[in-house]
Amino acid sequence: MARLLITGASSGIGEAAALTFASTFDVTATVRTDAARDALEQLAREAGVTLSVELVDVTDQGGVSALVQRLEDQGGIDVLVHNAGMGYVGTLEQLSEELLREAMEVNFFAAAHTIKSVLSGMRQRGCGHIIAVSSVGGAVGQPFNDAYCAAKFALEGLLESLAPVAQGVGVSISLVEPGPVATNFIANLQGLSEVFSSDPQDPYASAKANYLARLSTPERMSGMQTSSDIAAVLAEIVAAKSPVLRYQTSEWSTEFVATKMSDLSGAATLAMTSSWVKD
Repeated sequence: MARLLITGASSGIGEAAALTFASTFDVTATVRTDAARDALEQLAREAGVTLSVELVDVTDQGGVSALVQRLEDQGGIDVLVHNAGMGYVGTLEQLSEELLREAMEVNFFAAAHTIKSVLSGMRQRGCGHIIAVSSVGGAVGQPFNDAYCAAKFALEGLLESLAPVAQGVGVSISLVEPGPVATNFIANLQGLSEVFSSDPQDPYASAKANYLARLSTPERMSGMQTSSDIAAVLAEIVAAKSPVLRYQTSEWSTEFVATKMSDLSGAATLAMTSSWVKD
């Protein structure tokens, strides 16, 4: 049975995908806490599937490298689904240096190290598929998502650059760009309390209020997907005979990303995102 490694399986997309893949792959899923490991193992038992749950923080390069080496010693990794990540909100002037660096560490450097770790084995075998869960925020910069979008832009730039070289040694690269997903991702956003602050002296108070109002508009809510929706898309990507570089997960996310992709000057994109924060 082919082996699949998925990171960030504590909840949401990663959890749903790990359970989905476990019916057809030898799945190793990473989580960060004992409680998350116990919960995922219980869900697997309830679903009647078997998977291996490993306690690994993706920002721990030594831990990631050790896990990858162990899997390589057991026969290798055929598919990597790098899903681990975290959201950060705030505009640059008000973002702490610590949060800005953490966003890059979690969403970019951890991904880069994990992908680099599996590449050698895939290259030597002449086959493999690396899938990174990005976001529409990896294609379109959005107000109050400065740090998050910067990290996802970096991830997409890394993999778009890597893709032709990896293809030459038999390894496929794919980026997945969901729009809004109904998970606890929003609740776990770093910097959220500052954005919700009602400080009347905040020079960005009006822009923040308008941005937050936009999050629950019917237009945006119409694009909301579930974790299971994204897991189903990931399953289709893994099963594809000739996977492509970039996948959006819904018509909503495709239309959203298309605004940027067809906008050479950036004017249309800026007009769209500016409307979210203007009175």
